[in-house]
Amino acid sequence: MEQLRACYLDLMRDSLIGRLNEDPALPASKVEGYNDDVREQGWDWPSKAPSMIGARRMQNVRSECERALKEGVSGDFMETGVWRGGASMMMRAVLKAYGITDRRVFAADSFAGFPTPSESSPDFGFELVGHPDFAVPLHEVKAAFARYGLLDAQVVFLEGLFKDTLPSAPVEMLAVLRLDGDMYESTRDGLDNLYHKLSPGGTLIVDDYFLFEAQRQAVDEFRAAQAIIEPIIQVDRFGGYWVKAA
Repeated sequence: MEQLRACYLDLMRDSLIGRLNEDPALPASKVEGYNDDVREQGWDWPSKAPSMIGARRMQNVRSECERALKEGVSGDFMETGVWRGGASMMMRAVLKAYGITDRRVFAADSFAGFPTPSESSPDFGFELVGHPDFAVPLHEVKAAFARYGLLDAQVVFLEGLFKDTLPSAPVEMLAVLRLDGDMYESTRDGLDNLYHKLSPGGTLIVDDYFLFEAQRQAVDEFRAAQAIIEPIIQVDRFGGYWVKAA
């Protein structure tokens, strides 16, 4: 059983990042065709695959969800900033692989691309605002979940800006929280509204902590204000995570 579970999740990982069919990169990511080393690190944007985070960060999502289940960390899984849905789909696939029916996956996104920041925001001038490749409507994300057999009542979509959806998100406890909003305000919205719901022993993943300065600023300010001393573990060149102290 364990071997079959691992094979299923291995296939899911490689399919979700576009490795299985060598899905070429979008022209805007400035990578020619398919390059496995690039896809390992998540340095390009696949043309059709559901995720751009690459093999290492996708494996991190899987591993931390599995760890939470095996160690009995209470709560649901959640991602803020889902793009085409790939990382959230991995969360649901882990629940499916383990036969878990009493946890949910929350997928929060505007499903319309990045919000336009004010001139006074640390996000002002963020280069991806208005980029058409990042505006993936909800119906397309749901269709991707359905193609993988993962669209059901255990997946909850929160559509809208984080400042509007996260304060009232219908979740009590989280075992894994993945922040992939890239921007300062999006990241603070996630931390301010959800971190207190993360269970002891739960995982906080910040997708691009080592890439985007504004996102890193949001995390560092929050950690300092909350006196969080758990070390941030680097996943690849971009991603990091920490495990909340018991």
